[in-house]
Amino acid sequence: MSKVANLQKESLAMLKQTSRTFFIPISFLDPVLKKTVGSAYLCMRAIDEIEDHPELPAEVKASLLRSIQHMLETDMDETEYAALVAPYADYLPSVTMRLPDWIEVCPSEIRGKVLESTAIMAGGMAKWVEKDWVIHTREDLDDYTYYVAGLVGVMLSDLWRWHDGTETDTELAIGFGRGLQAVNMLRNYDEDYERGVTFVPDGWTRDDMFSYARENLSQADQYVKSIKNKRILMFCKVPLALAHSTLKALKSGKEKMSRQEVEGIVEQLKEEERLS
Repeated sequence: MSKVANLQKESLAMLKQTSRTFFIPISFLDPVLKKTVGSAYLCMRAIDEIEDHPELPAEVKASLLRSIQHMLETDMDETEYAALVAPYADYLPSVTMRLPDWIEVCPSEIRGKVLESTAIMAGGMAKWVEKDWVIHTREDLDDYTYYVAGLVGVMLSDLWRWHDGTETDTELAIGFGRGLQAVNMLRNYDEDYERGVTFVPDGWTRDDMFSYARENLSQADQYVKSIKNKRILMFCKVPLALAHSTLKALKSGKEKMSRQEVEGIVEQLKEEERLS
């Protein structure tokens, strides 16, 4: 087995290990997009693990993220990257330590777009680490959710266009990412509060955050309507349906959906697709 083929196999295993929820929709994509989206997800997950790390000091996080941003913007050198993260090998997970591997898996003709989006995300994350994630206004919230999630929507739209010419609206793509992120924020609301982090703007209540999530999920609903490729459509519809259902569960007082409920939603979407 070639090195790239082996890395592709390992990247799928890493996907399943880091996010079982994301692994479900990615399984609907054709082999080329599965490899490409999987690579892009792991690249972004690699830097996300730095931003979210509970033990690394803020100045270390910001420095790492800005260094990675520079590497992604210029020419990612595997040896240079290894030297950068080596002092933190006991802290950083494998998905972060192996960032150059996930870049190598990505098809060369679209790799530049994935690196560009990941670099912008790293810079945005560094900025918000330095701000200690203190969000005062709706504009602050929009800015933060753009960097950590809206950019994912933009990058996915780039991948759809590259793959088969599928055109989607950029603002709706950002709403798609923001909507999923807003639901995650609500799901982790109490946990974040306990560690001294709140993503709620000054004067907002939890209900205002629910409204923010619904507003962006409405844009996500519009986003998927323009997608004709059935595999891409299923990829987008699964996390969107799970986000809508999670929001309802949270509103009714439940912490999250059960694995059985998640599987039921996925099966329902599959059935709807078969009947369409």
